[in-house]
Amino acid sequence: MSQPIRVTIWNEFRHEQTNEKVRAIYPEGIHRAIGEGIQGDYEIGYATLDEPEHGLTEEKLGRTDVLIWWGHKAHKEVNEEIVERVHKRVLEGMGLIVLHSGHFSKIFKKLMGTTCNLKWREADEKERLWVVSPGHPIVEGIGEYIELEQEEMYGEHFEIPQPDELVFVSWFEGGEVFRSGCTYHRGQGKIFYFRPGHETYPTYYNEQVRHVIRNAVEWAAPTGREKPVYGNYKPLEPIKAKQHS
Repeated sequence: MSQPIRVTIWNEFRHEQTNEKVRAIYPEGIHRAIGEGIQGDYEIGYATLDEPEHGLTEEKLGRTDVLIWWGHKAHKEVNEEIVERVHKRVLEGMGLIVLHSGHFSKIFKKLMGTTCNLKWREADEKERLWVVSPGHPIVEGIGEYIELEQEEMYGEHFEIPQPDELVFVSWFEGGEVFRSGCTYHRGQGKIFYFRPGHETYPTYYNEQVRHVIRNAVEWAAPTGREKPVYGNYKPLEPIKAKQHS
C-alpha cells in the first residue's frame, strides 16, 4: 500500500486576525479552508508566519512532499534562511504550489528569477478561468472553464519566465486576461502557480478550485527517483588510451 502524500499548507495568517471581513469568511484561517478541500488519502499539516522558523523547520520540510504557499501582506517578513531552506527542498524534489498573491513571495521570485510583477484591481469582478491544456492532469475532472462571480483582477503582463506548461488563462469582466495556471520544473521539484484566492472572497470553498488544488498536489508530489549524482564521476566503461602526436 502506497504512503499518503504529505502536504504542508503555509499561510501568513495575518488578514484573518486583523480584518473582520476576512475572519468572517475564513474563521479558522485560509490554510484550514485549503486543507479541508484536499482531505482524503493525504497527511495534512499546517504552518504559519508567526510560528518559530515560520513553522517550516528542517524536520517539517523533510517530512513534506508538497508545500502549498499563500502569502500577501508580509512577504518581506519571511526570513531569508527559511527561503533558502524551502528552495533547497524544491530542488531536491519537494513539490510547491503557489497560490494567488504568493506570486510576490520571496520563494517564488527566487525560483522564477524575475520580479513576478503584474497589474491588479479589486472591483468584485467575474473571473472565468479557461482550461487551455485539457489533457493536463491538473485539470482532470474540470470542464472547459471555472467561473468565479467575484475575484480580484490580475492582468498581463505577468513578468514570469515562459511556463513549462500553461494550464489556465483567465478572462476578467473588465477585459483583462492573465496566465492563471503555470507549471515549472526546478531541479527535481515541480511547481504550480494558481491565481485565484483573494482573501476577501470565499474562493477556497469553491469545489472546482479545491479540485484543481487536489489534482495539483497529486501532480507535484515527488516521484521517488533517486537524486542524480553530480561532480567528478568515474567512467561507466574503460576509456581507450588516446595517441597524441
